[in-house]
Amino acid sequence: MQSMIGNSLAALIGIAVVVMGSSFFWAPQGAAGFGKPNPPLQDPAFRAWLCVKGIRDMATGACILVLLAVGPPALLGGLVLTLALIPIGDATMVLRNKGPKSAAYGVHASSAAAMIVVALLLLTA
Repeated sequence: MQSMIGNSLAALIGIAVVVMGSSFFWAPQGAAGFGKPNPPLQDPAFRAWLCVKGIRDMATGACILVLLAVGPPALLGGLVLTLALIPIGDATMVLRNKGPKSAAYGVHASSAAAMIVVALLLLTA
């Protein structure tokens, strides 16, 4: 049962991260927020950063989905636990750059906490 819950939540995380990553391509104006001050969307360097962020997110979500399909729960749990470092780093970046605490804690830190819970469900299944 615990593995099934962990797998379902991991699938939800994987799909959500792929969708969020793809949004940097089809709706960059909405995806740009992230919790840090942004230059104008027309800035080529900023648009390039959004592409890098989108690709990173899509690849991260795809890794979760691939391991969900072919790997044992413990391996998926280890990956999800390791990938929780990304939203931890994102929250740290937002706070260090004086971004909104609501984004740092409400978006990034809560994402990391959810990933850690999912990882523990999978690692202890």
